[in-house]
Amino acid sequence: MSQPIRLGMVGGGEGAFIGAIHRIAARMDGQFRLVAGTLSSDPARAEASARALGVERSYADFRRMAAEEAARPDGIDAVAIVTPNHLHAAVAVAFLDAGIHVICDKPVAATQDQAWQIAEAVARSRARFFLTHNYCAHPMVREARAIVAEGGIGTLRLVQAEFLQGWLSENVRSKQADWRTDPAQAGAGALGDIGTHAWQLAAFVTGQVPDSISADLSSMVPGRRVDDDARVALRYASGAKGGLWCSQVAVGQEGGLSLRVFGTDASLEWRLDDSERLVMTTADGVAHVLTRARDRSGSFRTPPGHPEGYLEAFANLYTDIAAVIRGDDTHLDRIPGLSDGLSGMAFIAAAQESAAQDGAWIRVQP
Repeated sequence: MSQPIRLGMVGGGEGAFIGAIHRIAARMDGQFRLVAGTLSSDPARAEASARALGVERSYADFRRMAAEEAARPDGIDAVAIVTPNHLHAAVAVAFLDAGIHVICDKPVAATQDQAWQIAEAVARSRARFFLTHNYCAHPMVREARAIVAEGGIGTLRLVQAEFLQGWLSENVRSKQADWRTDPAQAGAGALGDIGTHAWQLAAFVTGQVPDSISADLSSMVPGRRVDDDARVALRYASGAKGGLWCSQVAVGQEGGLSLRVFGTDASLEWRLDDSERLVMTTADGVAHVLTRARDRSGSFRTPPGHPEGYLEAFANLYTDIAAVIRGDDTHLDRIPGLSDGLSGMAFIAAAQESAAQDGAWIRVQP
């Protein structure tokens, strides 16, 4: 096996959630080794976090990290960005300009302008950019995509994507809640945090992106400055129609991500809380329950019947990314990247414009 790819991380220090997920995913298949980081904007916390994690080189500033790592013969090959959304662009640009591959958490940025700054940096860099929409790396989501692509459901007619949570149904105060409900740091609320996941998942499986949307956005918790519930109608150029509902005030919901697609011949249904099963119902009403024994992507690690889930899907992305960094683009089409990020930001912008115009139909323009 090749030597692990040298990985850096920006963000993800003490008290962070998603940084730990990235670290587990990166090391699950032995493809990466975390050697450097700017793990916090607070230098003392960054240093303490690095010591606790056994990270060899700790930096107080990500720009210095990018410059110094690029100059080292043993410098990092890739960096994971796990900061709040508003910092993604500045960090990504610094590392892309230094020739270091970027693995960025979603959404790609807080605003479309920031997303285009990343796009410009990608265009002038020799490095690659990856976006961790991890749910599309579940084996049965990849199987659903294969079924649609081979015509297994016929012509696409209807799409319904949902991501429901209830953890922000009140004025919660925590590190995770504070930045997600601050428009300066998050850019958007439920739309950006979980709506972009539902948007990308639907596009990944169907191979189509809506060309216009009509949105109703709400901030249901008094005083909240970002959306916490969004209901979006979708129209596709192909004639298909759909709906997307994302909410963080759906009391009792923990991670209610689901996707249903309906064609002329069959339908598919996948749910995160039962992620190892894909239900395919044919026009005669017979439901076929497909499990990982049917998965053709080879994305699972244990025999069917031995549960896998969220962390393994995240690791699937990291392992595919490692292959690309090493020069193997075989599965590049199943790794989210810049185009997915720009599409997600266009979705947010169109939804916000539509809501401001009482649900007017707005074209989605990446």
